[in-house]
Formats: sequence, C-alpha cells, structure tokens
Amino acid sequence: MKYLLLTYGCQMNQYDSEVISSMMDNMGGEKTSTEEDADIIIFNTCCVRKNADDKVYGRLGQYKSLKERKKNLIIAVTGCLAQKDGDGMLRRFPHVDIVLGTRNLSRLPDLINSVMGMRGEEEGLPRSMTGWTGAEFLKPDHPRNRVTAYIPVSIGCDCFCSYCIVPYVRGRLVSRPLDEVVAEGERFVGQGFSELFLIGQNVNTYGFDLPGTPTFAKLLEKINEIKGVRRIRFTAPHPKDFPPELTEVMGRLEHLCHQVHLPLQAGSDRVLKLMNRRYSTADYIKIVENLRKAVPDITFSTDLIVGFPGETDEDFIEGLNFIKEVGFDQAFMFAYSRRDGTAADKMPDHIPHEIKMERLYRLIEMQNNITRQKNENWVGKTVEVLAESLSKKDPGKITGRTAHNKVVNFTGNEDMIGKYFDVRLTRAYTWGFLGENVIPAQTDPNSEPG
Repeated sequence: MKYLLLTYGCQMNQYDSEVISSMMDNMGGEKTSTEEDADIIIFNTCCVRKNADDKVYGRLGQYKSLKERKKNLIIAVTGCLAQKDGDGMLRRFPHVDIVLGTRNLSRLPDLINSVMGMRGEEEGLPRSMTGWTGAEFLKPDHPRNRVTAYIPVSIGCDCFCSYCIVPYVRGRLVSRPLDEVVAEGERFVGQGFSELFLIGQNVNTYGFDLPGTPTFAKLLEKINEIKGVRRIRFTAPHPKDFPPELTEVMGRLEHLCHQVHLPLQAGSDRVLKLMNRRYSTADYIKIVENLRKAVPDITFSTDLIVGFPGETDEDFIEGLNFIKEVGFDQAFMFAYSRRDGTAADKMPDHIPHEIKMERLYRLIEMQNNITRQKNENWVGKTVEVLAESLSKKDPGKITGRTAHNKVVNFTGNEDMIGKYFDVRLTRAYTWGFLGENVIPAQTDPNSEPG
C-alpha cells in the first residue's frame, strides 16, 4: 500500500503530516513521491488564504481522471480546508473518498480500512467527519524531518482576529499539560534531535486554559533544561500576550534561539483596531525595544497584510513608515484574502484587487531593501549553522540555518545533514547567504555526544 502525502500550510500542518506518516507506516504503508505509484493520496490542507483553497481544489480536479484510470485509488483530504468545507467538498468532488477535519485525524486508519473493505458497494461511500470531537494531541513515532522536531504546545485559538479563519477550523484554545510537552521534547532529543521547535496558533497563550495557568515562559525554562537540547525555536507569539516574563527568559535561556517571529499584520493603529488585534503600534514597538535590550543580537520576522477592508492610502503609508521604524529582518507579506464566516468578510469598503496588489508590491520592494541591508551587515562574520538539507538548486551544496534564522548555502554533502558547522558568510541576498570555510562547530557542552 503506497501513499502520497501532499502538505499545504503552516508548521501545524507539517506536524500533522508527520502524524499521518506514522499512521500510514503502522498500517504497512510505504511512502511514494509519485501519484501514479500511489494507492492512497492524502491532501493535508490549509485554508488561511483563498489561494490555498484554490491550489488544493485545482489539484483535486486534476485527479478525477486519475481516479477513473485507477479504480481502487483512495483520495483523502484532511486539515483546515477539510474542516471548513466538509460535505461540500464531497458534493463538488465525488471522486474524493474521505474528508477528515482537524480534530478527527485519529480516525484516518479506520476510514481507510473501511473504504478498502467496501469497494464495490455504493452505500457508505464517500465519508466525511468534521465534528468537534475534542482535542487531539497525536504523536508521530519519529519525525520525518531529519533535523528539527516540531512539538505542538496547544491547538486552536481564542483571539478571533477579524480576518482570521483559524478559530473556526482549528477550534478554541486547548493547551497540552506542561509535563507532557516536556516529555515529548525529551523523547525527541533521545532520538537524536538537538533542535526543538515549539508550535501553536499563538504559543504565548499557552496555559491560559490549564489549572494553575502555567505560562509559556515557564514551559521554555523546562524545555531548556532537557539534557542534549541545543536549539529551541518557537512560533508564533501574539503581541497582545507578550509579557515581561517572556522577554526576560529570551535574554537568559542559553538554548533559546535569538530570533522571534512576531506577527504585526498592520502598521496603522486604525487598521489594527479593525483587525481586532488588541494592541497598538506603541505597544508593539515597546516589545521590540525591550527584546533588543534583553537580547542585543536578536532578529525579527513578521507577517504583514495590506488592503484590509477600509485601509486608506494614509493608513498604508503610516504602515510603511512603522515597518521601516521596526526594521524587520524578514517579512511574509500578503494582500488581504476574504474568508467566509469571519468578521472582516462582512465589513464595508473592501479594497479593489488592483489597489491591493499595487500596495503589496510597494511593501515587498521596501521590505526587500531592508532585508538586503540587514543581511549585508552579517557578511564577513562566522556563524554556527545547522545543516538541514541538500540545496534544491545545487546538489553540491548544503542548506542550513543559523540560530538567528538566517538561511545559508555552503559546499557540502548529505552526510553533513543534522550536524553543526562554523561557516563564514561571504555574500548576502534577500533569501539568505552563501558561505565558505566550513568547519565542524564546537560540540555543545550541554549536549550528548553524536
């Protein structure tokens, strides 16, 4: 039984795909990279923006002819888009066999077995499960990522930003018990992973729903104590819930990477209010300034949306000026995308597409210049790089990442993946760096040999 797994979206989706892979392996499955070889094709989907929907639906449409040629092929759709559209997906694409929502993933093996056992019978096919069955914190047997182990600390979100569909497809906030998160970190480190990546819709709201209200800062302290951990990353904190305690541990914990992804979304106070973000630009810049005091070499990335309903030319210019003031190392930039069921979808004064795109291009040009200049300041420095994979464009090079989340390409081979190297940065680009003079990095004194 060969399976093809197609993953769209964020780190939470990547983690869910690791869980799916473990399920399929335990069923005797074998992963394949080609649709022609696959007995089962699984889409693990995102729906944060409309173009994510379009990508999945476009590919599902293409697989209709494949299903006609391969009668026993099973097509399953999981994740946020499956949760959002449910039975409607089955009506639109009758060749899909399984639609499984975000809190029903554990049922995937049962439904696959059911579909396989009912071939030749119409009744019972296809199948859809998108009900809220409670929180599922499923664990992969072993992460498929060779370098970094992702650990979800919570699922769902209680923030209800006016543009965001996440609370409707991932549900309300549910945090994992602190000891359970730490135990999973210990298990991954025991399997040889030295970099742990804590993930959640808003990681710093972790614990708000737990007895005693354990804080995200306290969780980071416990993860930092794991023997053998070398790097700790997390994403993404919400600026409205960024307490001084979290800033303090950022400056104190030795294994915590000196980088924060802090979603701004808009640099205009009026637009932030429309977005229901519940902080001001003054609040945001204070967080940045305090973090730079605590961690002088810290780097920042962010998310930015332009063309939000009601955004004026003055709001846009105000946003550009604020983004310059902050000086982000990197930004993920998008034109506003309408999502059914969100408050923003019902707002007046939606911005025409051509204006949204013109603003987006201006923002991208400005931010690229800032990123390029930020990166130029690193040229000539020697930095520690964790080798992550072979370069997609040059198999004679390795792609790695610094503790400041800077991407570096340097000469190497597959045997170097998962190891640390000191690399001199020789040339800067908007995407990252080229490096040379690669030597093995000094062994971390707090990590286990090998």
